[in-house]
Amino acid sequence: MPIGDTTRQHPADRLAIAIERAGSPLCVGLDPVADRLPAAMRQDTDGGLRAFTESVVRTVAPVAAAVKFQSACYERHLSHGLDAMHAGIRLAHQLGLLVILDAKRGDIGISANHYAAAAVGLGADWVTVSPYLGLETVEPFLVAGLGTYVLVRTSNHGSDSLQCLPVGSGAAAATLALEVARQVAQLGEGRCSSSGHSAVGAVVGATKSSELAAFRSAMPAQPLLLPGIGAQGATVDDVADAFRPGTAGALATSSRAIIFAAPNHGETWDEAVHRAAAATAAELRRFHVPSPHHQPFTSFPCGGCR
Repeated sequence: MPIGDTTRQHPADRLAIAIERAGSPLCVGLDPVADRLPAAMRQDTDGGLRAFTESVVRTVAPVAAAVKFQSACYERHLSHGLDAMHAGIRLAHQLGLLVILDAKRGDIGISANHYAAAAVGLGADWVTVSPYLGLETVEPFLVAGLGTYVLVRTSNHGSDSLQCLPVGSGAAAATLALEVARQVAQLGEGRCSSSGHSAVGAVVGATKSSELAAFRSAMPAQPLLLPGIGAQGATVDDVADAFRPGTAGALATSSRAIIFAAPNHGETWDEAVHRAAAATAAELRRFHVPSPHHQPFTSFPCGGCR
């Protein structure tokens, strides 16, 4: 699809459709690490990464709304890594999953245009973008028809040293992260779907639960991406404030706790993945109010919603 194509469905609408299909706002993060793949896949240096990726996508499709591809985990394997990611994205679309490219891009001018073209070429619906060079760096992704999750408050502990820096004084005092949130909300104005949800979203770590209410208040129209459930220590309870009535949708992300779930006795590795994904999806379902027409999938869906 060419850059700048405005015929695509609004990114926030694609997000809503994906959550409605799954009946849960679960996003499964694909962060494959070669030495943690199943033994047979570790031995297949050319096809193992692709086989793992496609197996996880098929396994979580009945219960997840989205999959998030950690681009670095694929880029490090060069051409066959990118081929594996592209194949996984194609399969995800066929199964009706929303696709997030977690690439954390953030550059100016023509470089940002190139990054946006690559994200569209790979088939991403949404992409993560860093705001450090200014929010003008987000524009090319929006022009390309992508939804953008701007890094506002990230889940890693080390983010506090920059994102918690004070900005302003008196009644206007805020942290740097909260100021970014306010600018993200401004950028998102006029970029909303008919539902009132913006194509400009925000990453707010599930590990920052005590701050989540403030960020949701600052960004009511922004779809939120909430990483950190599972291996990073956050729980489903930690993201409750992201799902306030009258605000845009949110996706809660779990990665390693699902894709590397330890099999119980007699389980295969992909059965363990399904069990972990289904359990997290069930917990998150409390935040989703289905439409009267919603029928949850009881088996693997076929075809796509695109």
